[in-house]
Amino acid sequence: MTVLPDDGLSLAAEFPEATHEQWQRLVAGVLRKSGKEVSGAEAEDALSTPLEDGLRTRPLYTAHDSAPDPGLPGFAPFVRGGTAAGGTAGGWDVRQRHTVADNAAVLADLEHGVTSLWLEVGRPGGIAVDALDAVLEGVYLDLAPIVLDAGTEVAPAARELLRVAAARRVLPHALRGTLGADPLGYEARTGAPYEGAPVADLLLLTSGNGLRAATVDALPYHEAGGSAAQELGASLATGVAYLRELTDAGLGVAEAAGELEFRYAATADQFLTIAKLRAARRLWARVTEVCGAPSPQRQHVVTSSVMTAPRDPWVNMLRATVATLAAGVGGADAVSVLPFDHALGRPDAFARRIARNTSVILIEESHLARVIDPAGGSSYVERLTDDLARAGWAFFQEIERAGGQRAALRSGLLRDRLAETWAARKARLATRREPVTGVSEFPFLAEKPVEREPAPEPPSGGLPRVRRDEDFEALRARSDAHLAATGARPRVFLAALGPAAAHTARLTFAANLFQAGGIEPVTEGSFADSGAGEACLCSSDALYEERAQAVAGELRAAGATHVFLAGRPGTYPGVDGYVFAGCDAVAVLSAALDRMGVS
Repeated sequence: MTVLPDDGLSLAAEFPEATHEQWQRLVAGVLRKSGKEVSGAEAEDALSTPLEDGLRTRPLYTAHDSAPDPGLPGFAPFVRGGTAAGGTAGGWDVRQRHTVADNAAVLADLEHGVTSLWLEVGRPGGIAVDALDAVLEGVYLDLAPIVLDAGTEVAPAARELLRVAAARRVLPHALRGTLGADPLGYEARTGAPYEGAPVADLLLLTSGNGLRAATVDALPYHEAGGSAAQELGASLATGVAYLRELTDAGLGVAEAAGELEFRYAATADQFLTIAKLRAARRLWARVTEVCGAPSPQRQHVVTSSVMTAPRDPWVNMLRATVATLAAGVGGADAVSVLPFDHALGRPDAFARRIARNTSVILIEESHLARVIDPAGGSSYVERLTDDLARAGWAFFQEIERAGGQRAALRSGLLRDRLAETWAARKARLATRREPVTGVSEFPFLAEKPVEREPAPEPPSGGLPRVRRDEDFEALRARSDAHLAATGARPRVFLAALGPAAAHTARLTFAANLFQAGGIEPVTEGSFADSGAGEACLCSSDALYEERAQAVAGELRAAGATHVFLAGRPGTYPGVDGYVFAGCDAVAVLSAALDRMGVS
């Protein structure tokens, strides 16, 4: 029997320690074989991935990568969590969003794993203030926290909630939740001045109970196309504005901070989401430390509507699962999973069940909450948290120099900066460098549309609301209209040259790309029988050199008005355009639909 030494269990003890420089040289050797002449740090840079906000993800992180000490859970700077025990006792708060007055749906949620309710009140077609009693019928208000999102109706909605609780003899200290006052969030959503109750006025309604007065909602900035750092910076600027208002009303810094709940988006980019939530707590701790009382940040995290697509909506379940996992690992106090049919209208019972069970499975079966800050100590996560915190702080300072959040909204500074970020991201989406599964990659043209009842219209007039799929959705909508009018989709004939080994890869690529624009690829038979007006050659570079010109001529003779070639642009007579990895798919597909007469 082999006995391990007492002074260590390292299986690498007999091997010399490798250095970063040695690894870089090995990487350079591999890249050299692919034609890239790089050395040292250049080799590592070649494998790095650019992120928004000027950040980069490197291919290798080690313990030598510097990042500030994240501290311990429950202690400043609260990077590792706002409480010492984290969510180990029972996991995060599973919070379900409701936009219409449906008591049966509310009770079904609470009976099957939901632990708090997020009610959008006061919108046309939604939950009216005087309907709160009926919506909450049968709800134990001393067990289920209530979070209101009522816009300018926050004071009437809060008073009605208190009246309902008093009528049911709920003890004041047992009533928990957030009244949701968010004047700056309202202005960001609507573009109109807020005329509801100031945040400080709600202190009279939160005194003596477990309710918070205000929500710092960063979703409007995320949903306008903002980056993670812009979301952080805008939330800090909003939180500082409310902190000033509450301390001016007589509260201490710690008390004022305790009246706020921050709302962030979680995306399918799990590491960025984890780092964003950790960075948010660190930044808020710094703000409150400067004010004299470092305080934890209460976080409500919502799966991103920007990543939610109406096409192939089932894929949204997978996106939401990854986002929920990231929110839990990142230390969210409460998580709301948007149902997979959120982009289609009012979610049905099945979609709500899947949404709540996403959290329940991660907590109860995956035991995700049993470890506090499970990503802590990862060199990558710690460095990304630090990089993101610095970028978020820089954007926060930019807003403060402009006069604060309200001034930045009214001057157009925020709109312009968010638009710049979204324009750059749209370019990545258009080239499919950022793929959207089921939409820009692996679309399913034969899918049956999923239909839902209309949901109440969200506030509008302020910052735009964007979705990653919007450009491809516009192309698919043109194709759908053509199908409805003519009985057939626009088509393209894929001409495969040579054996399967030569053409399969590019034929698959071309079919995938054209379907993303709603153009049906035809691969069987002849061009004359395909019903298509355009064609695309698919094969290897070697066969293109031999046959592309001749086959393009044959296709034109058969009636093709436009001939593509799947591959990098070259000089092939008779070829009108090229489709390749990294091409502007939206521009290519839009132009093709135009030529086909698809409006």
